[in-house]
Amino acid sequence: MSAQLGPGERADAARLLLKAYESGVPVDPLTVTHPGLTVEDAYDVQLRQVAEWTAAGRKIAGHKVGLTSAAIQRQLGVDSPDYGHLFADMFHLDSQPITAGTFLSPRIEPEIGFVLGKPLAGPGVTVADALGAIAYVGASLEIIDSRIADWKITLPDTIADNASSGGVVLGTTPVPLAGLDLRTTGVVLRRNGRIVRTGAGGAVLGSPVNALVWLANTVGALGVRLEAGSVVLPGALTAAVDVAPGDTVTATFAQLGSVTATFAAPSEED
Repeated sequence: MSAQLGPGERADAARLLLKAYESGVPVDPLTVTHPGLTVEDAYDVQLRQVAEWTAAGRKIAGHKVGLTSAAIQRQLGVDSPDYGHLFADMFHLDSQPITAGTFLSPRIEPEIGFVLGKPLAGPGVTVADALGAIAYVGASLEIIDSRIADWKITLPDTIADNASSGGVVLGTTPVPLAGLDLRTTGVVLRRNGRIVRTGAGGAVLGSPVNALVWLANTVGALGVRLEAGSVVLPGALTAAVDVAPGDTVTATFAQLGSVTATFAAPSEED
């Protein structure tokens, strides 16, 4: 899908999202305020924000892949994933209080996180290349968030909004990939001790490794290399769950252990 908006319109869309981060006030869908916004436009809007953030000193620590489940793709009427950037200041410690006020409308998803031991440079990356580049895998939780009011998003909206990225909690047990079948790796997601979701790795494009291949080839075509040491979140094993201050969410994975996100209650944030 080719670009429809002019450079000035794309710059304006990026400024709206940057202002939402600063003010904590979400904005109307960009597809409403900027009719004609295409996927190509949306990635340009995302990259304009990334340029602002890196110029301000933020460090890119990895990437995330979204829209990897068939159900979500059907919901948004798309047939491809999307991607966003992960910054070092988005990472939170396992089981340590997270200031919920950091986010506008947070939701949480369990993912099998990858840490790369070697760079991946597409296009032309194969499954074999991807497997060889993974240093280890681990339990992870992605906090997704939306600067678009009430999550009224289309595909271009979420792409422009850095793929609805919010935060990351990585488990502290690195697990070698050898011997694991990520397709059948299951997860149980609990919020405040109650089971709220279950799923398996096969929900992620058939295998989370496929999402890594897609990401490496997609950003590689744009001249971007996935660097050694970077984190890749390949997509959620379950539907997202809403979270609020005071909630504790734990994802327990077969063979990968568990990871917990604890959102500070208002009294703890004072």
